[in-house]
Amino acid sequence: MITQWLFTHVDRRGAFVIALLVAIAVLVPLSNLLLPATSPFHIPTYLVSLIGKYLTYALLAVALDLVWGFCGILSLGHGAFFALGGYAMGMYLMRQIGPRGVYADPVLPDFMVFLNWKELPWFWHGFNHFWFAALMVVLVPGLLAFAFGWLAFRSRVTGVYLSIITQALTYALLLAFFRNDMGFGGNNGLTDFKDILGYNIQADSTRSMLFAATALFVALAVFVTSFIVRSKLGKVLVGVRDAESRMRFLGYRVDRYKLFVWTISAMMAGIAGALYVPQVGIINPSEFEPANSIEAVIWVAVGGRGTIIGPIIGAVLVNFGKTYFTAAFPEIWLFALGALFIIVTLFLPKGILGLYGSWKARWAERVARKRDGGPPPVADANSTQIPEPQAAE
Repeated sequence: MITQWLFTHVDRRGAFVIALLVAIAVLVPLSNLLLPATSPFHIPTYLVSLIGKYLTYALLAVALDLVWGFCGILSLGHGAFFALGGYAMGMYLMRQIGPRGVYADPVLPDFMVFLNWKELPWFWHGFNHFWFAALMVVLVPGLLAFAFGWLAFRSRVTGVYLSIITQALTYALLLAFFRNDMGFGGNNGLTDFKDILGYNIQADSTRSMLFAATALFVALAVFVTSFIVRSKLGKVLVGVRDAESRMRFLGYRVDRYKLFVWTISAMMAGIAGALYVPQVGIINPSEFEPANSIEAVIWVAVGGRGTIIGPIIGAVLVNFGKTYFTAAFPEIWLFALGALFIIVTLFLPKGILGLYGSWKARWAERVARKRDGGPPPVADANSTQIPEPQAAE
């Protein structure tokens, strides 16, 4: 029953990836917690956290693919929604420290005591409750995206102009969060977390549960994106991507469709940021840097935009390469990233998954030709002679 319902809302490839992510969410924590360290199947805690970080990037890539791959909105500012979700979770984690901080203040975080703040700012109230923080994780990025999108899409700002404005948005937030008087820790950001939901955030079991939650949220994002794309709404979105002016001529309120999918994508990015912070252990204004948003675009391009699964592959592969190259060859990583973007743009415009699809189509065509006895004869394009019909045997 569940399998049949799943296949009616996602394609076969998407269903396979969802099942794989659910299996990973179960097997990796069990391998980390139950198997001894001497076992070849044991996954150490540091690797669990590292893969969990990659999966948060994969969730951000799926969110970006929803607006870029299926609606044609190239966002160079999705890192802003990612960081806002991370700050919302970071504020909750800071409130959980309590008197265990350096200055032992039961209410004020350490950086506020250091800066001589006398009372907790109004926007920090409520973050001592997890349900409130979880609500802010999706509400803050969603409201910002809704306000920005309502102004931009009603004004019919499209193309490169919209991309530049999104980049300006995240840069403005970067400058704002760097200020100490904003009440978010300034340049140092939020760190030194202790607990989440009453559990030690450094414990192996907590790390494994955070990993499992991340994998399940990526699976949920794949399902939600596939559900949207395969619905009538998704067909309209693809129409907007391919011929926006024609969709307007047909009577569709294009700005409303764009606004809806833009807001949903921002909420998904906020969830990715919220899952990122407890696994990495810090959130600071550097997450707002435009370069991070551009890097997310590269993940989607490498994997294959408009494929849902491709961005997950691109995010994991590129960040694995980043981890390796920054450790082995730190001085050439940026050059390697730039070269990767150029190679994908020139030779792999459809990404890795698009290349696989092309190979698969060529292989199927070759098999069909062999089965049918070879390709049919091709007539000369300049010839006007009509071939004579063959006599029936």
